[in-house]
Amino acid sequence: MIDPQPGTGAASTAYRRLVDNVRRVIAGNDAAVEMAALCVFADGNLLLEGVPGVGKTTLARSLAVSIGGVFSRIQATPDLLPSDLTGVSVYDQREGTFRFMPGPVFANVVLVDEINRTPPRTQAALLEPMEERQVTVEGSAHLLPEPYVVIATENPIEQHGTYPLPEGQLDRFALSVRVGYPEDERSGAVVRRQLERHPLRDLEQAISPEEVVAAQHAVRGVYVDDAVVRYAVELVTATRTAPGVALGASPRSSVALVRCAQARAIAEARDHALPDDVKALAVAALGHRLVMAHGGLEAARATVEHLLGAVAVPLHVARSG
Repeated sequence: MIDPQPGTGAASTAYRRLVDNVRRVIAGNDAAVEMAALCVFADGNLLLEGVPGVGKTTLARSLAVSIGGVFSRIQATPDLLPSDLTGVSVYDQREGTFRFMPGPVFANVVLVDEINRTPPRTQAALLEPMEERQVTVEGSAHLLPEPYVVIATENPIEQHGTYPLPEGQLDRFALSVRVGYPEDERSGAVVRRQLERHPLRDLEQAISPEEVVAAQHAVRGVYVDDAVVRYAVELVTATRTAPGVALGASPRSSVALVRCAQARAIAEARDHALPDDVKALAVAALGHRLVMAHGGLEAARATVEHLLGAVAVPLHVARSG
């Protein structure tokens, strides 16, 4: 057995503590919890999708509590302005100068609830924070704290009073995770947990922000063989010529897919990524990035599923650099 890279064991343990802690609140959606934790460890932004009442906001808040740090929640509304997110410069009469007042995006975990309820120009205010981890106001750049993650929720079936996310915004979410109905045998547990007191109120921090940053560095140190990179790139390239696709996935999505594959390796206490990591994450990493000529998100995800069966998987992959 290959000895793990320095930090791999600690990062894997931190991942497991994070997942187990969130599961104390979120019952019956284990796959969504694990994918969300992978996204945080991959230093990516997360889009949570699902019908009302399945726990999207609760999952986001549980992640925020579990990793500690500063948390802010933004309720997206049609009258929300860009400056309501990023902050404004205020004139200080005593000092005779303008002073920058940071907005709610200056936090370690930023929850944007029902992101598609705010208009495009306000959605655009999130582009720079999500990609560059900074905010530019009146020509001055202000760095955001580490770790930093934007978690947005979206109801994909309710269209009244909503503004569809533009392709450039969707491309900045590393993963799009579906939060579905709880498994039948767990539905009763969901009800019983909340009869007396919501479990989120008793949830405690599981890992520190410093541990999250250390785990993110460990993820970047996971070895990725050229064959795995080539496989991820071939999957992304195949989306651009797939039947029914008007706009395929971008080069940014290739990076996100491989980075999340590295995070999955950490989750399984490996120091190397495998093609199976790419396969397991392809739908979540690519589905929301495709623009279909006909059909929406489900058609896009079905296209990625089809490509997973059409693109050859590398059989020989080196497991050590």
